[in-house]
Amino acid sequence: MKDKLLWCIPEDLKRFRELTRGHPVIMGRKTFESIVGYRGKPLPDRTNIVVTRDAKYHAKLEEQGFTEVLVAGSVEEAIEIAKKQPGADVICVIGGAQIYEQSLPYLDKLCLTLIDDSAPADAFFPEYEKEFTEKTFQENREWNGIKYTWMDLERATA
Repeated sequence: MKDKLLWCIPEDLKRFRELTRGHPVIMGRKTFESIVGYRGKPLPDRTNIVVTRDAKYHAKLEEQGFTEVLVAGSVEEAIEIAKKQPGADVICVIGGAQIYEQSLPYLDKLCLTLIDDSAPADAFFPEYEKEFTEKTFQENREWNGIKYTWMDLERATA
């Protein structure tokens, strides 16, 4: 499913809210537009930072009334913007695939949901297993026959 979540698991969405609320969230343009398409507005109680190469994107957001959404031209710029926002003790990267891949070198912790399913997908989370080896949390769960695992990992220390 192009630019959509393959699974919409209520408890996972609740965990996402709990982990990200009150903190800046960094996402790509397609992810932001998917959220707005689904919810009709940006994520509440979080500073939404959109990474895009479109220099006119901020003006487009203002036309839509999304004046509180911040725009960055790169993941690095988004991180610098996020550091200046309320709740910046935790900065959350929430997708999509290219943003995950570009941000992985800057991350200290991953909060993952691993789905035990082989549904066809068009985007994937980057390889992380070699760098993030310190498991700090794991919980196996099931919803409507879908088995999934919440797993938090920290970057391996040398």
